[in-house]
Amino acid sequence: MVSAADPTLAEGFDLSRLDAGFYADPFPVYRALREHQPVKRMADGSLFLTRWADLDRIYRDTRTFSSDKHEEFRPKYGATPLYEHHTTSLVFNDPPLHTRVRRLIASALMPRAIAAMEPGLQALVGRLLDAVEARGEADLIEDFAAAIPIEVIGNLLGVPVEERGPLRGWSLAILGALEPVVMPEAAARGNAAVSEFLDYLRGLVARRRAQPGDAATDVLTRLIQGEADGERLTETELLHNCIFLLNAGHETTTNLIGNGLELLLRFPDQRARLLAQPELIGTAIEEFLRYESSNQLGNRRAAAATEIGGVAVPEGTLLTLCIGAANRDPARFEDPERLDIARQPNRHLAFAGGPHICAGMTLARLEGRIAITGFLRRFPDYAPAGEPVRGGRARFRGFLSLPIRIA
Repeated sequence: MVSAADPTLAEGFDLSRLDAGFYADPFPVYRALREHQPVKRMADGSLFLTRWADLDRIYRDTRTFSSDKHEEFRPKYGATPLYEHHTTSLVFNDPPLHTRVRRLIASALMPRAIAAMEPGLQALVGRLLDAVEARGEADLIEDFAAAIPIEVIGNLLGVPVEERGPLRGWSLAILGALEPVVMPEAAARGNAAVSEFLDYLRGLVARRRAQPGDAATDVLTRLIQGEADGERLTETELLHNCIFLLNAGHETTTNLIGNGLELLLRFPDQRARLLAQPELIGTAIEEFLRYESSNQLGNRRAAAATEIGGVAVPEGTLLTLCIGAANRDPARFEDPERLDIARQPNRHLAFAGGPHICAGMTLARLEGRIAITGFLRRFPDYAPAGEPVRGGRARFRGFLSLPIRIA
C-alpha cells in the first residue's frame, strides 16, 4: 500500500520560492499537492492545478479559459521585446491570431511532409553518432540531443547551415525568461536574444521574399505567402512566430531525447526491454513524455467566472497548469510512478490538449524515435561519465549537460 504524501509539502509550496531540491525532483511536491491541495491558491491569488481531469477540461474549454497573455505578461515584462514576442506568439494567443498562424504552420507539417524528413533525420543522427563514436564519450545534450532539433527547425525555416550557431543560445535565453520568477539578468538576456533574433530574421525574410522556397516544405515561405484567400500575417506576427517555431521545436524535443536516454540509464530493466523489443519505441516515447514531461507548466486565465474542483474561480484568475503532476495522476494512470515503456493506454498531456495541442508533436515524436533508436542500436552499453546537470528551470524539465561514455 502506498503511503500518503507529506501534507506539509503542499502547505509550504510557493511557486515564487522554489529551492534546489524542487528543481532536482519536483515530483514529491506534485504528489502532495495532488493529494492534499489539488487546486492550490498562491499568495498572488492565482491557482496551481495538479489533477489530470482539471487540466484536460481547461485545455478543451477555450471559451472559459483563455491563452491570451497580454494582462499577465504586461506587469512581468513591461514594454520590452520579451513582452512583444510572447504576446504575439501562437501559443500565447486566442483566435483569430492563433487560428491563422496555426493553420499556416500545420499545413507545412502534414504527415506526408514529415515522412519526407525521415531520410534526412536518419542521416543527421548517423553523422552525430559517428562523431560520438570517434571520441568515445560525449555530452548527450550538447553533442546529440540539442543538435537534432536545431538542424530540423533550421531546415524548416531555411536557415543556412553556417548561420545556425546563435539559434540555441537565443532559444535558451528567451525561454529562460518564461520562468515563474524572472531575475533581472535573465530578463536582460531574454530581451537581448529577442532583439538579436529579430534583426537576423528581418534579413532572412528579405532574402526569402526575393527568392521564395517551396511552400510545401519551407515553413518560412508558407508564412510569408499566407493563405490562398489572401490572408497574411503582419511583419511583426511573422517574425515573432518564426522565433516561436524555433523555441517550441527546439527545447521540448531536446528534453524528450535527453530525458529519454537518461531514463534508460536510470531504469536498466527498461533499457534491456527496449533493446530486446525495439518495436516498443513508439510506446516508449509516449512513456518518456509522460514520466518526465519536457514542458512541466502551462498557463491560462479565467475568461469568465467558474469553479474548479469545488473552488470558486473569479473572472481574470490566473491558472498554472502543472503538466508534470497531471501526467503522474493515479486517477488517470495505473502505478504512475513506475516507468513502463509498453504502457497503454497512455493519454498524457505532454503536448497540452484541445485547440492548442502542439502543432509539431508528430515531428517531435519522429525525432525522438529516430534519435533514441539510433543511439541504442549503436551504443547499447552507454554509461554515465560524470554528474548530469539539470536545466534549473521549473517550466521546462531537461538537462544542460549529461556526460556519457559509450564503451
